[in-house]
Amino acid sequence: MRLLLAFWLATASLLADAHIFVFHRFGDSRHPSTNITLSDLRKHFDYFKNHGYRVVPLSVLVRALRNGDSVPDNWVVLTIDDSYKSFYENGLPVFKEYGYPFTLFVYTKATDNHYGDFMSWAQVREAAKWGELGFHSHTHPHMLSLNTEALKADMQKGMALMEAKTGRRPRYFAYPYGEYDDRVKAVVASFGFEGICNQNVGAVSKGSDPLDLDRCALTGRSNLPAKLRYRHLNAYWISPVAWPAHDTLTDVHVELGPGESAQKAEFYVTGHGWKRVTLHDGVLRLTRPIRLTNSRSRLILKVGHDKINTKLLVKP
Repeated sequence: MRLLLAFWLATASLLADAHIFVFHRFGDSRHPSTNITLSDLRKHFDYFKNHGYRVVPLSVLVRALRNGDSVPDNWVVLTIDDSYKSFYENGLPVFKEYGYPFTLFVYTKATDNHYGDFMSWAQVREAAKWGELGFHSHTHPHMLSLNTEALKADMQKGMALMEAKTGRRPRYFAYPYGEYDDRVKAVVASFGFEGICNQNVGAVSKGSDPLDLDRCALTGRSNLPAKLRYRHLNAYWISPVAWPAHDTLTDVHVELGPGESAQKAEFYVTGHGWKRVTLHDGVLRLTRPIRLTNSRSRLILKVGHDKINTKLLVKP
């Protein structure tokens, strides 16, 4: 029995998954699609506290991934995109009340140009006393629409501002709108970030890439327990890698990574819903044409009840 228990614990450790959540606005009813009420925020925070979850800084999770350490199943990371003023005025006091760390991804042009809905540099520096600072681009562009030189220029300007105004170089980055491809990822990674966050639905396991971390949004009345059930599926998207010609997928090729095994799965495409699919030796191949009807389309491969891997395609 002891040997069986030890084996189960070791296996559970290897399969453990952390969860990264992203917020935008707090207690700001003008923008319901990106807002969370303070009552809902407290309900989520109470759920973490009452169900044994440990809220850790992003740096702790990234360090574990880079060291090849196991990721505890009860780790939760909280991030905030855009540095809206509502975080400083409404959200930050709740984070301080619960003692929960966070990473604030700063939209530098909005702060530097004193846009009315965004935090000032003084407020950013004050928030940094309670959490970590990350970078969220300078102009908050659709990064896929920029050529490589324009993309580098945006990154360089924003990074210089972050260093000049906060006295520190950001170690973490989050894509505006969650949009990226291999080219954008390569440019962003060239700035030496230790961790890069997307907005793909999913979880983070020991095998996750620290430069491609899945996050789930918490807005409105999100089903937090359901999001916490997500598990990371180790899988590689061979194709598609970018928006397909004629808005039509003609070849979907996904391969399960080490430690994964399945013959049956489900495949999701925005606008088409879920379909049952068969994997052959851990490989999914679909050649039937699938017309993409949304300019932002998610492709999700799900194995079992909750192991998922997501690919976001954005029309240029």
